[in-house]
Amino acid sequence: MQVTVLVGGVGGARFLQGVKAAAGPGDTIRAVVNIGDDIWMHGLRVCPDLDTCMYTLGAGIDTEKGWGRAKETWSVREELEAYGADPTWFGLGDRDVATHLVRTRMLRAGYPLSQVTAALCHRWSPGVDLIPASDDRIETHVVVDDPADGRRKAIHFQEWWVRHRAALPAHSFASVGRDEATACPDALAAVADADVVLVAPSNPVVSVNTIVDVPGMRPALTAAHAKVIGVSPIVDGHAVRGMAEACLAAVDVPVTAEGVGRWYGPRAAGGLLDGWLVAPGDGAEVPGVEVREVPLMMTDPDTTAAMVRAAYELAGV
Repeated sequence: MQVTVLVGGVGGARFLQGVKAAAGPGDTIRAVVNIGDDIWMHGLRVCPDLDTCMYTLGAGIDTEKGWGRAKETWSVREELEAYGADPTWFGLGDRDVATHLVRTRMLRAGYPLSQVTAALCHRWSPGVDLIPASDDRIETHVVVDDPADGRRKAIHFQEWWVRHRAALPAHSFASVGRDEATACPDALAAVADADVVLVAPSNPVVSVNTIVDVPGMRPALTAAHAKVIGVSPIVDGHAVRGMAEACLAAVDVPVTAEGVGRWYGPRAAGGLLDGWLVAPGDGAEVPGVEVREVPLMMTDPDTTAAMVRAAYELAGV
């Protein structure tokens, strides 16, 4: 079976662990990964979601934080701070810097991000083909009021997320570079060839929607012969992880499983979903989408695998 998953960040990486645990002999897993969080930092290209998936699946992640390398040290960050090199709010760990150095060198040599990612994954053997949503540069920016003078301005998503912890109310989000970009050919092939497409319980606004809005991706999902089954990132009115509430508020979507499901919309009407998994007690009505209640807390890979199998059952595969 060919399984394709749309993912972003920590929740997406942990969901992929469950997809691996649920895999049968001969199953192929491909993950189309958000790149909107990517940023140039101190001359290095940092791809947080791709790296989080790679480290998590390759047993190199800091399991307590859910991001960054295990057994990390911070000498580079300390030296940068000693030099007064801005920005100081984004920490680059010493082990992590090695990944960014290799990526940056390959990108500057002309290799596309998809090939660079495959080369990095050769070391980690994640067991999943990690595919960036696009080989082109796309970065999410957030429109906020400047706390210094109250003027409206756009800042990079990482500054809003890491520096301000999403405490600055977001007026809107913009995908810089998206209009000139195209979906990665491998990502389009992963959707076209899939027997089932899963939407991980990642941030709906800045992860999943950023993937789907890459030019070429939505038509591919609409035309796919496979069913698209989404997993709610909202349980009992709260995001399971991260600060998705702040993102949903900016686009006027209720922080409920039903609210997110309706925002994604039915694939038959130009939306995303054929099926929608929600937590027990989060009964949701999403017209045109089959909804099923199953436990959604990803406490370990086996528990997550049960969730994935429920998605397969809903998809009829």
